[in-house]
Amino acid sequence: MSHDLKSHLADLMRVALHSVAPAEADTTIHIERPKQAAHGDFSCNLAMQLARSLKRNPRQLAELLLSELPPSPWVSKAEIAGAGFINFHLPPTAKIQVVRDVLEQAEDFGRSTSGGRRKVLVEFVSANPTGPLHVGHGRGAAYGGSLCKLLAFAGWDVTSEYYVNDAGRQMDILALSTWLRYLELCSGEGTPSLFPPNAYQGDYVRAMASQLLTAHGERYRRTASDVLAGTPGLPGAERTDAEAAQQREAQLDALIVNAKHLLGEEWQYVHDFVLTEQLADCRGDLEESGVHFDVWFSEQSLFATGMVARCVERLEKGGHLYVQDGARWFRSTTFGDEKDRVIQRDNGFYTYFASDIAYHLNKYERGFQRIINVWGADHHGYIPRVKGAVSALGLDPEVLEVALVQFAVLYRSGCKASMSTRSGDFVTLRTLRAEVGNDACRFFYVLRKSDQHLDFDLDLAKSQSNDNPVFYVQYAHARVRSLLALWAGEPQVLAGADLDPLGSARELALAARLGEFPEVVEAAAGELAPHLIAFYLRDLAAEFHSHYNAERILVDDPAIRDARIALAAAVGQVIRNGMAILGVSCPESM
Repeated sequence: MSHDLKSHLADLMRVALHSVAPAEADTTIHIERPKQAAHGDFSCNLAMQLARSLKRNPRQLAELLLSELPPSPWVSKAEIAGAGFINFHLPPTAKIQVVRDVLEQAEDFGRSTSGGRRKVLVEFVSANPTGPLHVGHGRGAAYGGSLCKLLAFAGWDVTSEYYVNDAGRQMDILALSTWLRYLELCSGEGTPSLFPPNAYQGDYVRAMASQLLTAHGERYRRTASDVLAGTPGLPGAERTDAEAAQQREAQLDALIVNAKHLLGEEWQYVHDFVLTEQLADCRGDLEESGVHFDVWFSEQSLFATGMVARCVERLEKGGHLYVQDGARWFRSTTFGDEKDRVIQRDNGFYTYFASDIAYHLNKYERGFQRIINVWGADHHGYIPRVKGAVSALGLDPEVLEVALVQFAVLYRSGCKASMSTRSGDFVTLRTLRAEVGNDACRFFYVLRKSDQHLDFDLDLAKSQSNDNPVFYVQYAHARVRSLLALWAGEPQVLAGADLDPLGSARELALAARLGEFPEVVEAAAGELAPHLIAFYLRDLAAEFHSHYNAERILVDDPAIRDARIALAAAVGQVIRNGMAILGVSCPESM
């Protein structure tokens, strides 16, 4: 009803505008909710909007518009405030109508058609499948999953996608790490370790090595001397930190070269084995978290289909590449980047950026009208070069949007937890879910704007108190279900209940809050901001708890009782609709 009311008020203002200034009749009319309830239920700034073009004092123009405003049964009073706002006050019947709308529309209440069923691709998480997802990845997963549900609720045709980085150096390092652990198991305890300090250290690597040994025995065993042949030693103490890090990485690359040579075709098996294991673990973890992907897109496929080579050729023909020191460079400074970028090294290998450009070309060629990338905030500098490459390919960069997500920082008993995947010292998303549950994970992750820092308070997430926002909202829903159980009437009766008995200040305020839900959905979808839904649900729960504590709902008078139960049922329905967008459950009891 709130959308209908806003449209109705806009129509009234347009009639008045046509009388006052016919030439301005096509002006967009904005109807908003005032920040203070004392200023009415809705407000319009049309007089201030047109004052300059009409060369009139805005307050005088507001008086003219108000004098031409047609009467309406949905407006009890219209008045001028401030510099020229026109504030509308609604009668109780108009405010309470939203209760009937909610009960009639049920899970469809708040849905929008603003997306027009246009195709949108949302790519998120896309973590290298080199280890279990940690709590930092969890925020991107919760945000992206909620964003997909939000956009679908707002009328978009949504495809969710995970880009699998299965063709790069990190996967080679994981395959090497697993093989080296496998060699340790073959050699037995007490054998000097071949394992470099900058390989993947986690227990999951040892587990995959054990699986490899169990399945294939010592088939992939090679001698330590062969494995280390020609590799640089570890850096000495005389090296600077930067030089030492560079030498360790060089050793790692040399070990990978040796492993590929020693294993031959069997290297691909080891590589594919660790990829399959980690990807399955990642997929399972996300599904258990309630995050579903329609498409798992392989980076390898871009090379296998020739997409990368075709993309580079297209950039070459457009004059956007040049050769320097044997490497091919993309002129990304032309498009606002801080420096040009290598897309093909002097050894002929393409860079990650090259495959990323090809991946975006593929997205455009699949016909999406809107493309949303959810990236970690540390990728902020990557945006200009990707948008520049899109422009260089002759595509519209405005189709591509990037939503940045700050990694969440987990605090347990006031202590910060580490999240490094390569060192193996991190808290997995699976561990976090086991401790606090899916609902707390999903809700806490979207409690802040995605690009704002988030401290995940583990102790608060586990508490059953009003300070825990997810508990607070779920408890409001549980209270509604308890009331309905005690009432014991037929749910269909509520949609036709007489709502006239609802007229107290708390009841009208609660109804007004319900009426905001469709507006919040549209605003959240427009801003790619699921946190607005979380904020709204917290406010709605607070309004309901206040009402519940102040007024007896199951009174003896059947008309009053049914009306109040209808209001409570509407609150429960809106909470379910909002929580469904966030991927959070609504328990029947708590």
